[in-house]
Amino acid sequence: MSFQKSRAIHIKFPHSILGTKNHIQLIHWREEHIKERHFILLLSFVVGLLAGLAAFILKSVIHIIEQLLTEHFSLDQANYWYLVLPIVGIAISGWFVRRIVRDDISHGVTRILHAISQRKAIIKLHNTWSSMVGGAITIGFGGSVGAEAPVVLTGSAIGSNLGKFFKMSQKTLMLMVGCGAAGAISGIFRAPITGVLFTLEVLMLDMTMASVIPLLISSATAAALTYLLMGDRFMFQFSHFAPFTVQRIPYLIVLGITCGFVSLYFTRMTNRMEAMFAKLKVTQKKLLVGGLILSALIFLFPPLYGEGYSTISALLSGSTPDILFNRSLFYHFRNEEVAVIIYLVCIVFFKVIATTATNGGGGVGGLFAPSLFVGGLTGYVLAYAMNFFLGFHLPLKNFAFAGMAGVMSGVMFAPLTAIFLIAEVTGGYDLFMTLMITSTVAYLTMNVFETHSIYAMRLAKAGELMTHNKDRAVLGFMRMQHVIETDLDIVHPDDLLGDLVNIISSSKRNIFPVVDSNNKLLGIITLDEVRNIMFRSDLYNRFRMRELMISPPAVISADDSMESVMKIFERTGAWNLPVVENGKYIGFVSKSAIFNVYRRMLVHFSDE
Repeated sequence: MSFQKSRAIHIKFPHSILGTKNHIQLIHWREEHIKERHFILLLSFVVGLLAGLAAFILKSVIHIIEQLLTEHFSLDQANYWYLVLPIVGIAISGWFVRRIVRDDISHGVTRILHAISQRKAIIKLHNTWSSMVGGAITIGFGGSVGAEAPVVLTGSAIGSNLGKFFKMSQKTLMLMVGCGAAGAISGIFRAPITGVLFTLEVLMLDMTMASVIPLLISSATAAALTYLLMGDRFMFQFSHFAPFTVQRIPYLIVLGITCGFVSLYFTRMTNRMEAMFAKLKVTQKKLLVGGLILSALIFLFPPLYGEGYSTISALLSGSTPDILFNRSLFYHFRNEEVAVIIYLVCIVFFKVIATTATNGGGGVGGLFAPSLFVGGLTGYVLAYAMNFFLGFHLPLKNFAFAGMAGVMSGVMFAPLTAIFLIAEVTGGYDLFMTLMITSTVAYLTMNVFETHSIYAMRLAKAGELMTHNKDRAVLGFMRMQHVIETDLDIVHPDDLLGDLVNIISSSKRNIFPVVDSNNKLLGIITLDEVRNIMFRSDLYNRFRMRELMISPPAVISADDSMESVMKIFERTGAWNLPVVENGKYIGFVSKSAIFNVYRRMLVHFSDE
């Protein structure tokens, strides 16, 4: 039924987007003919379709650029083009961002979290395409980052702007942002379950069944589209997995702990290098430093070129580790097993630096692919080293996949997403126990040292993160204008006690702000402060308000967030606090008013 109605919209209003009048007519027509819940399902289908298409286009363009630039490179010797291509890529990408976009499009997932937390899930229209262009140029030319963050931002921007176009509520806008993200992840990995779990674990605040269904529709639609366009092959072709055995659990625990510490290194090194680049105020300095670091590392370690999935795929498809030495300065050491182990450890160590140098220098990309790359090599090299030095017989490929899940779980604080992603991109559902043990241990290890994922950490430090905690989420939606009370009787500093008594006799409040002729707040008078003298008529002409007023426990601003206001109430123990704007008194906020609004919003927020 809903599909037929959507077709009617297209026929009746083919040019609705072109004019405000037609746009309004379209909105009214939709409200009259399609129920809200049905239209949300239809919209989630469209968002999933567009997000999946965006994922396909981005991956295809990256592959084309990379093939054109590198397919002629010799395998058995170092190639000096690696010193040029990456810096050219981030230079072009940086120019595109500064001159064409003129907006910051880095840290895609963090920007989505910020949009949800502070901007009512509104993402700028240019994000529907700008991140894809910047990401394709950066990664195609060798930028050591992932395409997932740009395409997730693209998908979320598609959902946000479609929801905004149809004048959907803020709650629905948030859901559309989540649908876009789910569709993008599902499309780029062809992993529909992962798309939903990524949105639930990393992005969304609190979900109900009414919210999960649209996510499932978007995710399944995007995956189906990319299967249609790219074929039904798994991302990592690997048909044989060593069966799980209980005897292998201790080694998986060791791998999980190792992945936890690698995740900690990944997170803290990223933060330190970002801080270093932040100190370089001049754009040209950032490009020079980032480009030189990136180019030098790729020249020494060619597997750092681009996302790194092709290297992981080749390694896990049965190729010997010496494939990592192709086009490398160290090609002649490819048959030395100790050299292989050292080389792998170096790649794990330097991948994080190359990734941050790419973004810091002006490139556009995310941390999703680097975390999988680092994790895969961590699991592979740990099993390889234990087999070589200790004589074990650990399955290298199982440990590589488990390492991917472990580092991703630790870096993103998303163990379920990590588990299902690896299972879906390999078809290796027999790996579930292996993935669960490694991901859980890695997450717990990381959680000892950090309380937020690498995505949420930046917002948490600034106090701008809205997490899965529903209480905090509702506070984030509340605005000061909803709770400010302006019906309090005002007194002036030269008013007499008798004047105050006359006001008290007809007032229902027990607090009175004292303001001057410019409406500047000077203090407050409380009923408790004057109760002992208010019935003595002989004092009515003796005391003035400036003598009786006291300072309020605190003064809050009309621009303060509700969470900060609640912290002030908790710190001062006050029940009422005055509100000022640009130094002028505008009203009071009381705990009771906040609680009343909170209860109403909590009911609405939980409504299915």
